[in-house]
Amino acid sequence: METELKTAFWIRIKNIIGALRDVSSEIAKGKGNIVFIEQFEEHTDQGIHLYLEIEGVNDTEKLIENLNELNVVIDVKTVPTFGEIYGKRVIVVGGGAQVAEVAKGAISEADRHNIRGEKISVDTIPLIGEKEIANAVRAVARLPRAKILILAGSLMGGEISNAVKEVKEEGISVISLNMAGSVPKFADLVVSDPIQAGVMGVMAIADTAKFDLSKHKGRVY
Repeated sequence: METELKTAFWIRIKNIIGALRDVSSEIAKGKGNIVFIEQFEEHTDQGIHLYLEIEGVNDTEKLIENLNELNVVIDVKTVPTFGEIYGKRVIVVGGGAQVAEVAKGAISEADRHNIRGEKISVDTIPLIGEKEIANAVRAVARLPRAKILILAGSLMGGEISNAVKEVKEEGISVISLNMAGSVPKFADLVVSDPIQAGVMGVMAIADTAKFDLSKHKGRVY
């Protein structure tokens, strides 16, 4: 089934009670379905920005006109969706040195595919602590466009392993470096070389690659 085309709106509204209600009501009147929304606060009295991705909008210009007529709206414009700009996301979590090496491989490989027309971005966060890493792993399932998680460290287990199982149930693939602890037992793939782990992570989600992660699940390289 084809995914319905999304239109992204960048809307600046007044920072008052009911502003979001009025905007969403107008979009509903226009038969639009909000599939993603994010709010950005400004450090001035010029209101706040809303980024919305909307499906089902038949007349974009008419919707913009109607939104501009609302008292709570300051201005409206259409923008490319985050998916069009940043595409699929590779998330790398773990120790600083290992994260840096994984990112090196992932960014180099993403560049190769993006030149061919793909859109793949790489996000990283160096962390220490079982609780902190477990929280970060669980949060990947809540990140828009996140497709694969790479865990880069020398020792991970316990609550982190539980978090890995949870995000896999949400459809996120997981690659782990070959490290001490129980995390490698629960990852879809274990890779010893961090640069290669980054490369394989990107290949696993790239439409222009021939690497099928499902055929390598449970293996250690």
